[in-house]
Amino acid sequence: MRVKGAASGSDTRRTAAVRELEIVLLDNQRKRRVDRGRLRGVLHAAADALGVGGAVSLVLTGDRTVRRLNRDFRGKDKPTDVLSFPGPHEEGNLGDIVISVETAARNARAFTRTFFQELDILTLHGFLHVLGYDHETDDGTMDRLEARLRRRLLRGRA
Repeated sequence: MRVKGAASGSDTRRTAAVRELEIVLLDNQRKRRVDRGRLRGVLHAAADALGVGGAVSLVLTGDRTVRRLNRDFRGKDKPTDVLSFPGPHEEGNLGDIVISVETAARNARAFTRTFFQELDILTLHGFLHVLGYDHETDDGTMDRLEARLRRRLLRGRA
Protein backbone atom coordinates (compact mmCIF):
# COMPACT_ATOMS: atom_id res chain seq x y z
CA MET A 1 0.00 0.00 0.00
CA ARG A 2 1.26 3.46 -0.82
CA VAL A 3 1.63 6.13 1.85
CA LYS A 4 0.31 9.28 0.21
CA GLY A 5 2.13 12.58 0.29
CA ALA A 6 5.63 11.19 0.76
CA ALA A 7 7.97 14.13 1.24
CA SER A 8 10.62 12.70 -1.05
CA GLY A 9 8.13 12.11 -3.85
CA SER A 10 9.00 8.41 -3.98
CA ASP A 11 6.53 5.62 -3.33
CA THR A 12 6.68 4.17 0.15
CA ARG A 13 5.29 0.66 0.24
CA ARG A 14 4.55 -1.74 3.04
CA THR A 15 4.33 -5.49 2.92
CA ALA A 16 1.18 -7.47 3.58
CA ALA A 17 2.59 -8.59 6.93
CA VAL A 18 2.76 -5.45 9.06
CA ARG A 19 5.60 -5.42 11.54
CA GLU A 20 5.22 -4.18 15.06
CA LEU A 21 6.15 -0.61 15.85
CA GLU A 22 9.41 -0.21 17.72
CA ILE A 23 9.73 3.04 19.67
CA VAL A 24 12.83 4.73 21.06
CA LEU A 25 11.72 7.49 23.42
CA LEU A 26 14.29 9.98 24.67
CA ASP A 27 13.26 12.54 27.28
CA ASN A 28 16.05 15.12 27.13
CA GLN A 29 14.32 17.77 29.24
CA ARG A 30 13.68 18.21 32.92
CA LYS A 31 11.07 20.98 33.01
CA ARG A 32 7.92 18.88 32.81
CA ARG A 33 6.89 15.41 33.87
CA VAL A 34 5.91 13.36 30.83
CA ASP A 35 3.83 10.19 30.66
CA ARG A 36 6.03 8.07 28.40
CA GLY A 37 3.62 5.15 28.40
CA ARG A 38 0.85 7.39 27.17
CA LEU A 39 2.96 8.67 24.26
CA ARG A 40 3.98 5.14 23.35
CA GLY A 41 0.28 4.24 23.38
CA VAL A 42 -0.52 7.06 20.94
CA LEU A 43 2.17 5.85 18.55
CA HIS A 44 1.11 2.19 18.79
CA ALA A 45 -2.56 3.07 18.28
CA ALA A 46 -1.76 5.24 15.25
CA ALA A 47 0.49 2.57 13.74
CA ASP A 48 -2.22 -0.05 14.23
CA ALA A 49 -4.90 2.20 12.74
CA LEU A 50 -2.73 2.93 9.71
CA GLY A 51 -1.35 -0.59 9.34
CA VAL A 52 2.31 0.43 9.53
CA GLY A 53 5.27 -0.93 11.42
CA GLY A 54 8.94 -0.24 11.77
CA ALA A 55 11.02 1.90 14.10
CA VAL A 56 10.39 5.47 15.19
CA SER A 57 12.23 7.74 17.61
CA LEU A 58 10.42 10.28 19.75
CA VAL A 59 12.63 12.93 21.34
CA LEU A 60 11.28 15.30 23.99
CA THR A 61 13.45 18.35 24.43
CA GLY A 62 13.35 22.11 24.94
CA ASP A 63 12.97 25.21 22.80
CA ARG A 64 16.70 25.79 22.40
CA THR A 65 17.31 22.42 20.75
CA VAL A 66 14.20 22.63 18.57
CA ARG A 67 15.09 26.17 17.52
CA ARG A 68 18.52 25.00 16.41
CA LEU A 69 17.06 22.07 14.46
CA ASN A 70 14.39 24.26 12.90
CA ARG A 71 17.06 26.76 11.83
CA ASP A 72 19.48 24.16 10.51
CA PHE A 73 16.97 21.98 8.65
CA ARG A 74 14.12 24.34 7.74
CA GLY A 75 15.79 27.75 7.66
CA LYS A 76 13.43 29.08 10.35
CA ASP A 77 15.30 30.59 13.30
CA LYS A 78 12.63 30.08 15.93
CA PRO A 79 11.36 27.28 18.14
CA THR A 80 8.36 25.27 17.02
CA ASP A 81 6.25 22.59 18.63
CA VAL A 82 7.18 19.50 16.61
CA LEU A 83 9.68 18.59 13.92
CA SER A 84 9.72 15.37 11.97
CA PHE A 85 12.53 13.75 10.06
CA PRO A 86 11.34 10.87 7.86
CA GLY A 87 13.71 7.93 7.65
CA PRO A 88 14.50 5.43 4.91
CA HIS A 89 11.22 3.51 5.12
CA GLU A 90 12.47 0.62 3.02
CA GLU A 91 14.91 -0.17 5.83
CA GLY A 92 12.12 -0.12 8.44
CA ASN A 93 13.26 3.20 9.93
CA LEU A 94 10.20 5.44 9.87
CA GLY A 95 12.13 8.42 11.23
CA ASP A 96 12.42 10.79 14.16
CA ILE A 97 9.91 13.06 15.87
CA VAL A 98 11.24 15.91 18.02
CA ILE A 99 8.87 17.79 20.35
CA SER A 100 9.63 20.94 22.30
CA VAL A 101 8.03 20.36 25.69
CA GLU A 102 8.25 24.10 26.44
CA THR A 103 6.31 25.05 23.30
CA ALA A 104 3.86 22.21 23.93
CA ALA A 105 3.11 23.65 27.37
CA ARG A 106 2.50 27.12 25.90
CA ASN A 107 0.29 25.65 23.15
CA ALA A 108 -1.74 23.68 25.69
CA ARG A 109 -2.58 26.87 27.57
CA ALA A 110 -3.36 28.78 24.35
CA PHE A 111 -5.64 26.01 23.02
CA THR A 112 -7.19 25.26 26.46
CA ARG A 113 -5.99 21.66 26.43
CA THR A 114 -4.11 19.78 29.07
CA PHE A 115 -0.37 19.45 28.62
CA PHE A 116 -0.81 15.70 28.12
CA GLN A 117 -3.45 16.22 25.43
CA GLU A 118 -1.13 18.59 23.60
CA LEU A 119 1.70 16.04 23.70
CA ASP A 120 -0.69 13.39 22.34
CA ILE A 121 -1.66 15.67 19.44
CA LEU A 122 1.94 16.63 18.63
CA THR A 123 3.02 12.98 18.76
CA LEU A 124 0.28 11.97 16.33
CA HIS A 125 1.01 14.96 14.07
CA GLY A 126 4.73 14.18 13.99
CA PHE A 127 4.03 10.50 13.31
CA LEU A 128 1.95 11.37 10.25
CA HIS A 129 4.81 13.52 8.98
CA VAL A 130 7.37 10.70 9.32
CA LEU A 131 4.99 8.55 7.28
CA GLY A 132 5.25 11.09 4.48
CA TYR A 133 2.14 13.18 4.96
CA ASP A 134 2.64 16.94 4.56
CA HIS A 135 -0.15 19.41 5.32
CA GLU A 136 1.89 22.23 3.79
CA THR A 137 1.87 20.68 0.31
CA ASP A 138 -1.12 18.34 0.09
CA ASP A 139 -4.74 19.18 -0.60
CA GLY A 140 -5.87 18.68 3.00
CA THR A 141 -5.26 14.93 3.04
CA MET A 142 -3.13 15.02 6.19
CA ASP A 143 -5.51 17.39 8.01
CA ARG A 144 -8.49 15.13 7.30
CA LEU A 145 -6.60 11.99 8.34
CA GLU A 146 -5.29 13.63 11.49
CA ALA A 147 -8.78 14.85 12.47
CA ARG A 148 -10.18 11.35 11.95
CA LEU A 149 -7.39 9.76 14.02
CA ARG A 150 -7.77 12.34 16.79
CA ARG A 151 -11.47 11.52 17.07
CA ARG A 152 -10.80 7.79 17.00
CA LEU A 153 -7.67 7.57 19.13
CA LEU A 154 -7.53 10.64 21.37
CA ARG A 155 -11.14 11.40 22.25
CA GLY A 156 -11.80 11.46 25.96
CA ARG A 157 -8.15 11.60 26.98
CA ALA A 158 -7.49 14.28 29.59
